[in-house]
Amino acid sequence: MKSINRRTEKPSAEAKALSLYLMAFKSTDSACKEQSKRMKRLWDIVLENDARMKDYVKEVQKLLAVHGGYEKVVEKTVKHFVEKTGEWKLKGDDKFCVDAQRVADDLKKK
Repeated sequence: MKSINRRTEKPSAEAKALSLYLMAFKSTDSACKEQSKRMKRLWDIVLENDARMKDYVKEVQKLLAVHGGYEKVVEKTVKHFVEKTGEWKLKGDDKFCVDAQRVADDLKKK
């Protein structure tokens, strides 16, 4: 059995936003499902070979653009989870969590 030596690398705010967006919509959108699988495979490769990080970042930026950009992806993701669960539960102090909480707060005001 092969032993995998994984580093504890954290994805960027953009990668986190894209990942949650794809997770939210993969059950209703087959393109999102395929994109989610591809991004997971790429991330696994990055964990094993940091030289591939440029490829991963490039793919994240490409898919964010396809889905309307970082801000739009955050907005759609938060809205999806608020509609599904009644609230935004993800807390943290990283860029994505701060941006998502701002969107959630704006949704509460409406």
